[in-house]
Amino acid sequence: MRKDIEFPEIHGVFMAVVPENNGAATEARWHAYLVNDLEEPIEMVLIVSQGEDAHRRTSTMRHQLEVLPAKTYARVEWIEQSVFEMNNYFSVTFYQDGKLYDKRFVFPSGSIRWDHCKTIPLLEEKGILAV
Repeated sequence: MRKDIEFPEIHGVFMAVVPENNGAATEARWHAYLVNDLEEPIEMVLIVSQGEDAHRRTSTMRHQLEVLPAKTYARVEWIEQSVFEMNNYFSVTFYQDGKLYDKRFVFPSGSIRWDHCKTIPLLEEKGILAV
C-alpha cells in the first residue's frame, strides 16, 4: 500500500510556469516545465496535472519522460489562461539512484500572474515556481 512506501523528500526538482511573450502580456502562452537542478538524472518520470476550484475541475493530463538529465528541464504542457483562477496541481513521481520520489506541486488560485514572475534557475527565464 502507498502508506507503507517511504518517499524521501525532494530537493532540486521543481515545477515552474513560464510565459512565452509574443509582444504583449495578454498574448503570452504559458507553459509548465519540470526542472531537474540535481547533479544526477531522474528516470521514469510521471507527471499528472489537473486544475480545480469549488465548482469546476479540468481534465487530468498525464505525461511521461524516460529520463530528465542532470541540470536540464523539459516543457511539460501548455496552460490555458482560463485555469489560472483555479488551483493547479502537478504530481511528479520519479526514480533517482533506485529510490522512488513523489511530490505534489501546487500553483494556488491567482498565483500565475506577470507580477509574480522571478528568474527560474536553469531556464534563465522569468516565471513562477510552484509551492
